[in-house]
Amino acid sequence: MARAKYQVLVLPFLRTGGERKYCIFKRRDMGIWQFVSGGGEETDSSILHSARREAFEEAGISYECNCFPLETRASLPSYLFPFAETIWGRDFLIVPEYAFAVETLDERVILSDEHTECRWVSYDEAMQLLYFDSNKTALWELDAKLKFGSVS
Repeated sequence: MARAKYQVLVLPFLRTGGERKYCIFKRRDMGIWQFVSGGGEETDSSILHSARREAFEEAGISYECNCFPLETRASLPSYLFPFAETIWGRDFLIVPEYAFAVETLDERVILSDEHTECRWVSYDEAMQLLYFDSNKTALWELDAKLKFGSVS
């Protein structure tokens, strides 16, 4: 499977008893906290399909879950991807990252080998632990939408 020229970021969340929790993951290779993240594949039918696939592969979240796009976008330099020049060519320099939220019904997560652990945390704790600014921006957007009731 060839890697598509984009990245997805998926924010699992849970609403319970008036509280909002977010699931963050500790990367095995870098030891940092982030949300589910991965590349699109050329066989994916859409960017949303990529987000659903990544949520399933990295956290065991069902394809049938309530998954929806966020407005947050980021641009990642291609040098972050060791294979970039080989598969995309020297001139492809910026990889777009598209953010999605996925609502789960409980805290059950099946961790992939890409992570050493996950935690369900509050907004404030996630903001303290997340490493990448793009993750923090997407979290801010999702939390605001949940607070204001623009996510049903």
